[in-house]
Amino acid sequence: MSKNQFKTRLEIAKKKLSKKDNGNKNQSSSPIGSAFKLSTELVSAVAVGTIIGFILDNTFGTKPWLILIFFFVGVIAGITNVIRSAKNMQK
Repeated sequence: MSKNQFKTRLEIAKKKLSKKDNGNKNQSSSPIGSAFKLSTELVSAVAVGTIIGFILDNTFGTKPWLILIFFFVGVIAGITNVIRSAKNMQK
């Protein structure tokens, strides 16, 4: 294959790739899908925080303090995840 043929094929491939990327950027998710994603991020962060607090409380015998602390840490982490995801959805 000559150098010119290679350049031509490379340019064609780049154009196809850029068209494919532009097509994907224009597609947006459904509102229900976006809401499900945001609610899942919030609930999972709270659940993980609560489970970690429960395990640590059983280990150290400090019930219910670590559950409460990690529950609120999970809530804060979940809210920040939702805010970050919502900002990314607006772009």
